[in-house]
Amino acid sequence: MDRFAAIRMFVRVVESGSFSAVARATGIGQPAVSKQVTTLEEHLGAQLLRRTSRSLSLTEAGQEFYESAVRLIEDLEAAESRVGRGQTSPSGLIRVTVAPVFGRLYIVPRLPEFFARYPDIVVETVVTDRLVNLVEEGVDLAIHNGELEDSTLIAKKIASAPVITVATPAYLQKYGEPRSPAELGQHQCVIYSPLGAPRPWRFKDKADKLVEHQPTGRFRTNDADDIRAAVLSDLGLAHTPGWLFARELSANAVRLVLCDYEPAPLSISAVRPAGRKLPTKLRVFIAFLTEILAQ
Repeated sequence: MDRFAAIRMFVRVVESGSFSAVARATGIGQPAVSKQVTTLEEHLGAQLLRRTSRSLSLTEAGQEFYESAVRLIEDLEAAESRVGRGQTSPSGLIRVTVAPVFGRLYIVPRLPEFFARYPDIVVETVVTDRLVNLVEEGVDLAIHNGELEDSTLIAKKIASAPVITVATPAYLQKYGEPRSPAELGQHQCVIYSPLGAPRPWRFKDKADKLVEHQPTGRFRTNDADDIRAAVLSDLGLAHTPGWLFARELSANAVRLVLCDYEPAPLSISAVRPAGRKLPTKLRVFIAFLTEILAQ
């Protein structure tokens, strides 16, 4: 038995709450996961987990061993980061979730710089718009746009983006420019519609109060790339995070409208599970993201 591998597996099972979740995250069969933990229990001569058909829970011995196992893994990761080339050299796999267009525009093109600094780190992106269950799906970090509702997670703000309303010069020349959110009813809107439900547009009025507008238009999508393509095809106005149209704004391919009604900027956060010390590999990756997004 590879005792350390079994200890890692045990910790993952505890933190995910099920053998099947660990099996999905690691790509091995559930029986193999269960066998590693059972073999560890046999080696220790103590039951670590109470198993029922619906749940897992730690025994008293399991709780004590789990706390020691977490410290052991953290100490080993710290030791590994100090050796190698005789200097701090973080290593290992980072699994990070990121929204499709955001990752493609702002993270993946900058990864060569990151790998040049940290050649022993491997980055795997899990591309999705949803906020995944980080522990259950074996994800180390999520890059999240907007407010975080789950209080069991740790979020570090790494950037912010204005929420803007844009259209092409051609569209504005043909249909005119709205002067207030109330005039949007006279315009075609390109609508973000996750799960089939159009998302309202939020603005701040002259009294700095939040107001909502329910957009109407002939095109809806749940994909940010489609929103950008639709706006650039003169289909209408869009209300989006500023990063989606940063390049087009610089090139004057789109124009800002309703600037006096912009809501508060959108936070961009690095989100991770609570309860464990931040590994060096994640610390340097988060620092790198903060650096490149500041640009």
